[in-house]
Amino acid sequence: MAEGSLRRSWIDALLDRIEPPPLSSWAYAVRIWLAMMLALYAGFWLQLESASSAAVTVAILAQPRRGQALSKAAYRFLGTLVGFAVAILFAALFGQDRVEMLVAFALWMGLCVFTANYLQGTKAYGAMLSGYTVAIIAINNIDAPQSVFATGVERVAAITLGIVAITFINDALGAPSIFPDLSAGMAKARDAARDVVRRAVRDGDPGPEAAAEAMRLAAAPRDAIGVVATEFHDGANRAAGARSAVAALFASVAAARSFALAVTRSGDPDDLRASVLAGLDGDRDALPTLVARLDELAEREDADPDAVLRLRRAIDLLRQDRLAEDGIDALETGRAPLRDMRLPVHRDFPDALRNAARVVITIAISAALFVLSGWPATSAALLQVSAFAALASINPNPVAFATGALWGMPLAAACAGIVEFLILDGGQGFPLLAIAMAPVIVTACLLSLRPKTASLGFILLVFFPVVLAPTNPQPYNAESYLTSSVLFCVAGLILFLVIRIVLPTTNAQRRRWSLDAARADVVEALSGEPQEADERVNLDADRLVQFAGWGGTAGAVRRAALRHAFALAALDTAAAGAQAGLNRLAEVPAYDGAVRQARAALRAAEAGPLRAAGAALLAACRAGPAESRRTATRVVADLATASYVVEGQGRVLRRLGLWGRG
Repeated sequence: MAEGSLRRSWIDALLDRIEPPPLSSWAYAVRIWLAMMLALYAGFWLQLESASSAAVTVAILAQPRRGQALSKAAYRFLGTLVGFAVAILFAALFGQDRVEMLVAFALWMGLCVFTANYLQGTKAYGAMLSGYTVAIIAINNIDAPQSVFATGVERVAAITLGIVAITFINDALGAPSIFPDLSAGMAKARDAARDVVRRAVRDGDPGPEAAAEAMRLAAAPRDAIGVVATEFHDGANRAAGARSAVAALFASVAAARSFALAVTRSGDPDDLRASVLAGLDGDRDALPTLVARLDELAEREDADPDAVLRLRRAIDLLRQDRLAEDGIDALETGRAPLRDMRLPVHRDFPDALRNAARVVITIAISAALFVLSGWPATSAALLQVSAFAALASINPNPVAFATGALWGMPLAAACAGIVEFLILDGGQGFPLLAIAMAPVIVTACLLSLRPKTASLGFILLVFFPVVLAPTNPQPYNAESYLTSSVLFCVAGLILFLVIRIVLPTTNAQRRRWSLDAARADVVEALSGEPQEADERVNLDADRLVQFAGWGGTAGAVRRAALRHAFALAALDTAAAGAQAGLNRLAEVPAYDGAVRQARAALRAAEAGPLRAAGAALLAACRAGPAESRRTATRVVADLATASYVVEGQGRVLRRLGLWGRG
């Protein structure tokens, strides 16, 4: 009895963990199957030499949202055209020398992967695709360079057919838009940022971990922002509004911590907390009232930098909140927002270089092994290794992708063998082929939607039709099937080993590179190099989000590292803002002496001179023209912020060579 109960409990627990896919997932899987069959049938009808490439294109473009597929399709087509042109160039230059061709291809792949690491989303995919397209067109025809042009034309035709097929099916069956996801993500990010701001105003600094989480939520919708522009006739306005809102959320989180620090250090004699909270709760008069108070303060002889900093940050909090509201409203309605902002992405040069070098080394080692082994399918094997290595290089988790390839390739080969030799078993009818392929395609789509099995599902979805290679008529060649299956499995194994052995990158290395890049930016800002102050906030925020993701689990060490990273970001933003304001004030003669003093204080990066420079600017602004005073108070606030950072993080800044630079 007890044993039977235990068995039933185990089975019940297992069944409880199995969650049936929602209806939307099934609808997505059916759309992809229909699009692949449409592309394959059209390829047979048009008598393309490689009709299966059209179906593979649909598999690669498979995305649950219509706009995602359109965006990826555009860059797939562009990347293919670039790769086609380079393949023709390589065939013309190195068609008579295999070694030169392979060397040129490896270097080109490295360049494409390096470039892709500095891009984001489908742009990165397009850059990477232009690399291994050369392998598909030129390396596959290394013994027949005269066939390069014809192969390239066939590939462009197949990809165009796949794009048309998936676009038609998505439109005909009403594939969902990405807009609802983007709208929900922006609302969640706004709520998180407002929560951090309220906590900072009411209770003091919420800490770097809370700020990093709010910034992460604000950064999360960025990939969808570029996609939404393809889904509406007014998509450009919606995307601009979303970008403006993201930038405002980044700035509001940074301003909240600066405000909390200022109030903690110097108190709140003007009861600014109540004014800011009232403004956040909907009081539309709070912002103009604070602006008027700042203008009045700038004219008073007893004004000090701390008072200016408190008022300036209070104004920033309400202004950024209004900009976030405006941006989200523009996203929802399609009207033009008050501004458009760039959202630059931080990338570390050493990381991009290592990824590029890993691909070059992988191609070199694989080519040598395949040539020495005398494998007849060397070109095809090298093509697959290159494609795997390139795809892994732009994947957020290359180890998980490599693991998915290691297990996904044998699974794709097994499924292709079952379909070809057991289900089809010599049949030539297209309906039978479509029905036989359906279970594998639907299963792969469902797996690709689950985060834990996404890589496995992607590999199965893409490489099942590659191994099956349906043609009209189907040859049912067991030897060809075994050769291609072994080839793909070996390629997956090579990728798995390369990712783990060749130039592995740890989170500790990424954190060090990120801090080095932050230090270089701070040095540039302190020295007065030309820069865009507004975009600097967005770049620093993106770097902080990435840094927090590499920080591991929560703990004292993680919090300390985040504090240092936030301190560098705050100093960089304050110095860049101060330099931008000083550049404008330098055109006003009344500020000549104060501007020189402020720039010298920034170069020295010492708290005392920074405060003294702020006081000098306040004195100068009383004698200067009224229209320059708001710029002057903004610079004073930035100098005061920089002095607080230098004072509080002196030991870290000294270790980085940023303190006492004068």
